[in-house]
Amino acid sequence: MLWPAGESWPMCDGPKGGDHFDSCPGEAAAPLVPVLQLFAADVPELPFPDGTDLLQVLWCPFDHEPWGSPKPRLWWRRSADVTTVASTPPPDAESAPRHVPAACVLDPERVVEYPVQELPRAVRDEIGDEIERIEEETGWSYDDDLSVASGTKVGGYPGWTQDGVWPECDCGAVMHHVVTVASWEFSTGNEKRWIPLEDRVAMAEWRWDAPADHPAHRVKNPTGLMLGDVGGIYLFVCTVCPDRPSDYVFDCC
Repeated sequence: MLWPAGESWPMCDGPKGGDHFDSCPGEAAAPLVPVLQLFAADVPELPFPDGTDLLQVLWCPFDHEPWGSPKPRLWWRRSADVTTVASTPPPDAESAPRHVPAACVLDPERVVEYPVQELPRAVRDEIGDEIERIEEETGWSYDDDLSVASGTKVGGYPGWTQDGVWPECDCGAVMHHVVTVASWEFSTGNEKRWIPLEDRVAMAEWRWDAPADHPAHRVKNPTGLMLGDVGGIYLFVCTVCPDRPSDYVFDCC
């Protein structure tokens, strides 16, 4: 991660105010762990503040109030300003391995999404017959196959498991969804749309009792994360405020 050597590595304050409530309780201050790093050259659709071209997401690997999940933080910076890179500290010894993502390189693919929970009732009523016809003829479900993409992603709609909650900024604006960090890239091998073509051979043999070394596990869960019960963390920023204040929501099965 392009973290400047002259800038202190970010730390979580520890168990103040209910933080780290499921641990023992961890160190007084725990280093945040790297989660995601995105460049404007790769994802120009992100709402980068003026003068920046790098988004970095780190989080505390302990469960936090109010969601009972890791607590993420976002940094926007200009990559050219990072001339000397700091060493990444190891995670806190008491942090949960399921909250520390394995290092991997993204292989992004652009897709078109359509809303599910955010779809206005009037629109769903208007296209309801067509949705039913397509599912009867093809087996493709609007909610599962033709609307919101599974997995970790930038932009689009959150893949809510529970009822969605879009944060509002202090300025009164509804925040913009920028990143979803998901436990799994997709749920099972029978998903029709969201499994990449190159991974469908491995997932075609997927079984819930597949051995630990089955390639489908790596395809489905390349980061090794498990957020609650196959949950996701959804990060939002305000695109009205120049400094891009952020918030997050967690949900799971």
